[in-house]
Amino acid sequence: MSRKLTSIQMIREIHPIEGADKIELAQVLGWQCVVNKGQFQPNDLAVYFEIDSFLPMRPVFEFLRSSSYKNSEFLGEGFRLKTMRFRGEISQGLLLPLSYFPEIPDGIEIGADVTELLGVRKWEIPERISTGGTIIGDLPASIPHTDETRVQENPELIQAFAGIEYYISTKMDGSSHSISVDNEGFHVTGHNFELKNDGKSSFYNLVNERGYKEKVEAFCAKEGLSSLAIQGELCAPGIQKNRLRLSTPEWYVFTIRENGRRVGLKRMLAICDELGLTAVPIEEIGYDLPSKYPTVEALLNRADGEYPNGGKKEGIVIRPTEPVFCPLISAVLSMKVVNNKYLLKNEG
Repeated sequence: MSRKLTSIQMIREIHPIEGADKIELAQVLGWQCVVNKGQFQPNDLAVYFEIDSFLPMRPVFEFLRSSSYKNSEFLGEGFRLKTMRFRGEISQGLLLPLSYFPEIPDGIEIGADVTELLGVRKWEIPERISTGGTIIGDLPASIPHTDETRVQENPELIQAFAGIEYYISTKMDGSSHSISVDNEGFHVTGHNFELKNDGKSSFYNLVNERGYKEKVEAFCAKEGLSSLAIQGELCAPGIQKNRLRLSTPEWYVFTIRENGRRVGLKRMLAICDELGLTAVPIEEIGYDLPSKYPTVEALLNRADGEYPNGGKKEGIVIRPTEPVFCPLISAVLSMKVVNNKYLLKNEG
């Protein structure tokens, strides 16, 4: 499921900011944004641009120049939205009136995706040479793209965990890398592309050093599997400023799929144990998530913390212990909660 970076949303609440005469807080979905005072009222419709959006060069966004202008070799010129703080309040994203965008049709529905209509792209940078390698194609069909839904994007996901067993894992701060075996052979990938085994990919080198290819092929033969995909986060010196403060590379597995189907927690940990893989740390297993963490704010507090070696933790990921399909996201239920303190410190 592609991420809805820009959408039509309703303002849920407006709150004053202590000591501020010209700005106030607007609540939309599970996010809060600083807006001009009096610009919106509760129940107004607005265009909401999420953090990580890269806005095109157009006059309506020029007020962002001093804080958000970027000239990227990869994406060109534009305005990158990130988490910011105004008068002590966190602001995540941008809210603007529909009237600023004449191309938006009258009568548009709440939730409508206008990302492409407004020319918004996701802020991305090319993979660094230390974790990249020679690209030989897009992700194979056996390895879906990883892009967890943030709880603020869809707060109703909290209630989707009612009455079921869940687990919370640590969101490791690295680079998404995967391996798989299917009817087309063995694949090694980064976040977006398949990589070549030519000694230029640090992850492929790690795969070779640890004999993962031989291990997963033998496992598939033993279990009678037509495909096995293992997705994880590569953390190492040179990746994302190495906020885990590791001295050597490590790959933390967060998803395993057998014959295209995601396995549950118990099965994932058993496979990791058999293949000698390191799973993401499991912080908590519980029942009926909303009874313990009923709000976005409660989950944001839960996501705060540090990695064992002292770096600020990126956040947490919450999933059922056994996969459950969720109509809210048209996918297997899963969500991430990114630590606001991490965002403020590390978004650049």
